[in-house]
Amino acid sequence: MCNLYAQKAGPQAIIKAAKAARNAAGNLEPGKIYPDYAAPIVRMEGDERILTTARWGMPSPAFALKGKKTDKGVTNVRNTSSPHWRRWLAPEFRCLVPFTSFSEPGRDADGKYQPVWFALKDADPEAPAFFAGIWLPQWTGVRKLKEGEVTIDLCAFLTTEPSEPVKSVHPKAMPVILTKPDELERWMTEEWQLAKELQRPLSDGALQARSAH
Repeated sequence: MCNLYAQKAGPQAIIKAAKAARNAAGNLEPGKIYPDYAAPIVRMEGDERILTTARWGMPSPAFALKGKKTDKGVTNVRNTSSPHWRRWLAPEFRCLVPFTSFSEPGRDADGKYQPVWFALKDADPEAPAFFAGIWLPQWTGVRKLKEGEVTIDLCAFLTTEPSEPVKSVHPKAMPVILTKPDELERWMTEEWQLAKELQRPLSDGALQARSAH
């Protein structure tokens, strides 16, 4: 499960790659992005595609919230046939989540947790790629007790079966990554029956491991 990724691309590079009309996110601080922190996304606002931000983690299913006072959110979405997720798979809830590298949980020689970083093979380390994301406007609830009730935009991205080299590190899943302009367009505009075909792993070798983000 990807719960940490890096985003080093500048706003103009993201806007150009995603064919967004304007920047509503302001300056973006390059670096690592953790669950429940603000993440840049490209989504529709009216007839425009805009760059903005949302907190990483969609609402949790009801069964996961029993006995809990907070909803920390779900960062990775796999089961798109679930009624919980189906309501947010229409084009108006889809978004592009820019990234430059992502991590999966690995282990060092002593068996201690050590994230392993992956990026598109031979890619510019500051050029954006995109996860296939979904977002939700104006969710109201409690993420942290000390924060209290908030009304915020949320986002997450889809996962799928892993390909190599991710599979050797984390055999359960990897993010759904969109690499071509026509894939970005399909994700943002097509009905689910066509868009769902994008929930698939990249070909083996399309990603490479990196020693750092």
